[in-house]
Amino acid sequence: MDINLRYQALPEKIAPEIASQQIGHAPIIIVGAGPIGLAAAIDFASRGIKVILLEKKSAVSIGSRAICWSKRTLEIFDRLGVGEKMVAKGVTWKVGRTYWGDEEIYHYDLLPEQGHKNPAFINLQQYHVEACLIEHCQNYSDLIDLRFGTELIAFQQNDSHVMLDVQSEAGNYQLKADYLLACDGAHSLIRRSMDLSFEGVHFEEKFLIADVKMDAPFPQERWFWFEPSFHAGQSALLHKQPDNIYRIDFQLPSDADNVQEVKPENVRPRIAKLLQHDNFELDWVSIYQFHCRRIERLVHGRIIFAGDSAHIVSPFGARGGNGGIQDIDNLCWKLSYILQGKAGDNLLHSYHQERSQGTDENIANSARTTKFMSPNSAIEKMFRDNLLILARKHPFARRLINAGRLSLPCQLIDSPLHTTTDNKTYQQIGAVCSDAPLYDPHNNASWLLNKLNHDFTLLVKQTPDDVNLLHNDIQIVNMLPLKEKHQDEEDLLEKRFPASCYLIRPDQHIAALWHKMPSIQMVNQAYHKAVGK
Repeated sequence: MDINLRYQALPEKIAPEIASQQIGHAPIIIVGAGPIGLAAAIDFASRGIKVILLEKKSAVSIGSRAICWSKRTLEIFDRLGVGEKMVAKGVTWKVGRTYWGDEEIYHYDLLPEQGHKNPAFINLQQYHVEACLIEHCQNYSDLIDLRFGTELIAFQQNDSHVMLDVQSEAGNYQLKADYLLACDGAHSLIRRSMDLSFEGVHFEEKFLIADVKMDAPFPQERWFWFEPSFHAGQSALLHKQPDNIYRIDFQLPSDADNVQEVKPENVRPRIAKLLQHDNFELDWVSIYQFHCRRIERLVHGRIIFAGDSAHIVSPFGARGGNGGIQDIDNLCWKLSYILQGKAGDNLLHSYHQERSQGTDENIANSARTTKFMSPNSAIEKMFRDNLLILARKHPFARRLINAGRLSLPCQLIDSPLHTTTDNKTYQQIGAVCSDAPLYDPHNNASWLLNKLNHDFTLLVKQTPDDVNLLHNDIQIVNMLPLKEKHQDEEDLLEKRFPASCYLIRPDQHIAALWHKMPSIQMVNQAYHKAVGK
């Protein structure tokens, strides 16, 4: 991965439509080459779907921006073929520490159990994530057409396709898509052109972000301060990133002057007060304000919204980038099935329903964090401060402290795609399939999630006799050979998968489970329900 890619101009190629004066076509056209758009392009291409990706910029993002990537996102990246590279580059962490003033009141472990391939979180700057995804796109050069320095200027849709007018330095041309995926960010041109309301709450609180380059002894942890002595009356946050860069966030008064606050002569004293020295370099500085907003519907005919174009939250809790990656994880298999004739258009409705649930969860958690960090009244502040006092000694109070509820995978418990078999929960239907270590005859690390492919998986403890009647889009993974020589003394595979049979969706959510081996007819019925039939 080229760590200096953010300082380089990405190649702008001349679109073939300019010379041919013909209208280009792709089943999927994506607008926006941030992490969400790039991951979507790879996901579609891995399923054999051709994609054109348009990005008006000619470089990856400047500044760290989204840095905190959750275990679930890393599992999705792993399915796309880039997870191991990102984990190797990123700063792995799972411990968070919360301070009040200068005193640590408690700390927590986000992944207390063993037996998972991926860590709880890594910190990795957005420009590194984009660079890794762009590099991986080259492995699908016949299916992914990356067009940097190319801007969408107009579009219109009908019942069969979407027409796009685009411009580049080499000239303007037209494209036609079966579906248009809007990944063009919080200021989405597509959303604004369609005059879609972006409802929600704007918070007055401001935060200063500073990327600081230095050699420092800070451990690989998340540190959050309520009202520290170095930043009286406000909050602060510190994360370690790769390349000796640290992300520091300072809460500012709502009336702070944005222009003045980002000047180095004003930023450096704040950082020096925290660090108690001045031996550092400023890498990037910005100011942001909180927003919690979303569009009412994620699907509008043949135009589909994902990531920040569809919803935005405050950065505390790492719910923005992670939520967007879960959007495309949910969407891409469904849209691919539609394009390949394996499902009808109605399957797209489930994308809206399921990811609206995830969006609403993220917005609710983000809004609660903001309220806890910046109480609106003396009573709210008294409640918060007394919780902080109790948290020093009492674990029950620590669960109520909200310094950013960190991103968790959305549990699609009420999805209409799922088949409910009984009331035993174990791994709940709709939950993300847990990972588990597997026996490998060559003593290499082997993991359950790596056994799942881009279609449905039937995870069983006994292969059915009439397996030849199983639907073609369902592969079988038998747990028993993996369990008999299981090298983990805790037998995590059995503990995490106690039922006899699990039907797992392409996005690794559990669509159905049976505690006794079902008939193939029952499995096929659950599959048809899971694809919207």
